[in-house]
Amino acid sequence: EKEKKKRKRRKEKRRQGRSSQGVKVGFTFSGICRVTCLYGQVQVFGFTISQGQPAQEVFSAYTHSRLTINAVHYSMPEKSKKEMKREARALLRSHLNRDDRCWLMKNFSPLCSIVMLEQLKTSTVNFLVSHPGLSYVFVQESPTFQINSEHLALRSVGIRREKKKNGLRFTESALSAMEELVTVSCEEVDGCPVILVCGSQDVGKSTFNRYLINQLLNSISCVDYLECDLGQTEFTPPGCISLLNITEPVLGPPFTHQRTPQKMVYYGKPSCKNNYENYIEIIKYVFSSYKRESPLIVNTMGWVSDKGLLLLIDLIRLLSPSHVVQFSSGRSKYMPNLTPDYVDDMDGLYTKSKSRVRNRGFQLAEFAESSEFADEEKESPVVQLVKTRSSFSSGINRGRCGFIFQVPFNAVALRIIHADVAPTHILYAVNASWVGLCKILDDVRGYAHGPILLAQTPICDCLGFGICRGIDMEKRLYHILTPVPPEELRNVNCLLVGAISIPQCVFKSQRGLEGTIPYITTDYNRKLPGASEKIGARETKETREEKVHPKPKLYRKIN
Repeated sequence: EKEKKKRKRRKEKRRQGRSSQGVKVGFTFSGICRVTCLYGQVQVFGFTISQGQPAQEVFSAYTHSRLTINAVHYSMPEKSKKEMKREARALLRSHLNRDDRCWLMKNFSPLCSIVMLEQLKTSTVNFLVSHPGLSYVFVQESPTFQINSEHLALRSVGIRREKKKNGLRFTESALSAMEELVTVSCEEVDGCPVILVCGSQDVGKSTFNRYLINQLLNSISCVDYLECDLGQTEFTPPGCISLLNITEPVLGPPFTHQRTPQKMVYYGKPSCKNNYENYIEIIKYVFSSYKRESPLIVNTMGWVSDKGLLLLIDLIRLLSPSHVVQFSSGRSKYMPNLTPDYVDDMDGLYTKSKSRVRNRGFQLAEFAESSEFADEEKESPVVQLVKTRSSFSSGINRGRCGFIFQVPFNAVALRIIHADVAPTHILYAVNASWVGLCKILDDVRGYAHGPILLAQTPICDCLGFGICRGIDMEKRLYHILTPVPPEELRNVNCLLVGAISIPQCVFKSQRGLEGTIPYITTDYNRKLPGASEKIGARETKETREEKVHPKPKLYRKIN
């Protein structure tokens, strides 16, 4: 009882602090830059950057909500304004010349924050802006935008100021949910929480997850993340189910923070329709690697109707989350409230209903401005359904090429995941394809020539990805372009080809090419099984739209 009262008091203090000592001034912007806090403390996308911490790479892309650098209050030891100015001036000495320091100190005030914005150039940025169809993502000029000294200074960094209304804003219910989740994650009274986030498409689940990760990293060293959404993955290419340990903040869209998972399986398709059982089995396999040493955030699909809802119920029973965050929106498809009674009384796709199973219960807390989490004691596990209303206003890099991986036909097994392909046409389907570099337990050695074809798709570890650059029929070799390091490539003994395609710009916008572009042709046999939609259909579509710069379709836009 005492512990409950303490937790309630601490939560009330934090809530008061958020209103009286929270965000004071914000700078909303678009573009990319490196942010260093020279003095004081600021917050970007929920992550706090303090004086003396390393610079952070920030991506406020046009495909997503604009980010804001918020100045936040911070506690300081008792110092006079003169002492504070002297300290700030000393910190700025190595970054600014004398005249700029003097100008800045004239505008200095107690408890202010000073940040340095620098131009950001990375291999990811260089790759994206090198393609005409993608360059707008980070750089977009408006002819009607007011040109002044501030605009020119910001443009030299690679950003521009945006209206505050274009920035990211959360509802009170979402902020309250986040506050409670951070509290339970940091206190670890009942072990590490498992937080499952669900809701229909385009209600803000991914944005909430990123912000929650950043908020958690302000207090703890790492957060685990289980990706169950095949179509809109956060840290890997589409078509993957993965478990990751996140130690660095995520300050941009998914394509700016691709990372190597602890465990990953290549499902090979952006949807699990027509193969639900395999989807569940893969999640079981990946989830078994979770060590319960850090809070776990579970991202789920936006398909929450019909069989999608039944799969979600199966997933809740399988993962036994301590907290379920359910998003709803007036513009989204209807989704029933996942109350304890509803989940217990409903059959899943593979699990049966449970009527008041012993030692299992939910707490339902509909977050509004005046609502609180229920404090009744429950036997473990306790699942809290946090129902929020959504209202948003807005790998490894090794240079450009990575490694050329030459592998003999008889050294790896091969499987086409998404289609039935005749053995005589398998290599046509593999050539110029996105391939999962996997490790199976079976020994594939002993075959004289190859290729070695698998009759079924295995559930196995995916170590990374590559592009089949070509196939040498004389030497019987696959030529694969990949960033996976050589020490990992030694473990690869299986290649999986799925329905995830290589972006069109990689084929059509290659630098330095003249004349005929490899793999691009209009003279194509579209009746070839397993390969008919690889390039031929793509070329036909692009011919019709060659004067239009297509927007990238790998990631959705969050309004």
